[in-house]
Amino acid sequence: MSRLSLPHLKSSKDLETTYEAVRAGFVAQALEKNRQTTPYVEEARALKVAASTAKTPVDLLNIPDIQSALLTAAGVSEKATNHLLPRDKEDAIKGLIDTFLEPAGKKFVEELVFRFLLIRGDSLGGSMRNIGGVLAQRKLTRSIISALKVAGKSYELLHSETNTWIPMSEYDAEIEIFVKGIGWKKDNESRTAVFNLVIPIVGNNIDLCLFNREPKDFSNKKIARDILISPLSYIALGELKGGIDPAGADEHWKTARTAPNRIQESFKKTGHKPNLFFNWGGYQSKNGS
Repeated sequence: MSRLSLPHLKSSKDLETTYEAVRAGFVAQALEKNRQTTPYVEEARALKVAASTAKTPVDLLNIPDIQSALLTAAGVSEKATNHLLPRDKEDAIKGLIDTFLEPAGKKFVEELVFRFLLIRGDSLGGSMRNIGGVLAQRKLTRSIISALKVAGKSYELLHSETNTWIPMSEYDAEIEIFVKGIGWKKDNESRTAVFNLVIPIVGNNIDLCLFNREPKDFSNKKIARDILISPLSYIALGELKGGIDPAGADEHWKTARTAPNRIQESFKKTGHKPNLFFNWGGYQSKNGS
């Protein structure tokens, strides 16, 4: 819609999902939290095995392979580690040993593992705050991929970890976890959708943008920069919301109205009117939208 028109959204009530969708959403969030905690649990197990070779807490200082984990258990963040001298790191670990591990007696390894998990879990908590949005992005990504496959169209995916475009594959189970862009052809015209970009024209991060450019153009920093500042490169821009708590529907309703308005007003100054959309995380609302 080039003009801002949301006929299926009349109030915040239209953004409240059904009970079935709320239940499915919370279960999905719980499973994702468990999936992301698995590496930390495995790290803690490895730490326990290595630390168990120490007869006393002080002996932990003589096990080179666990010094990084000891720093974590001492509460030193990865960022802080980069700014500390070796002697400062050792002091932090000695503080952990003297204050917490020595008083634990024979259970000092257990105390170490608990503290390691507590600190690691705290860092995980930060990334979990937007889990609804992350799951919504994955769900939309899988929907787009599925639609392209059904239509018999080939596509490319921008891998979030390698930041490279990879061709479609039949073996793409859970690939949506690592996708931050999708490229395909429509009637011989290029289409590229990219998640989470700061758009200079708007001055804000936009959840999803659809461009009339080839995926490879975004691999060149200079070309990509030119694309972002060119109004005619944009086909559509929009917001993606994944919160499923009915109590948050009013907040998302405000977003549904203000975010597209902000985008529309920004592009209005350029004389170009791209399409606008608001995607409600793939969950069905009570009014069926």
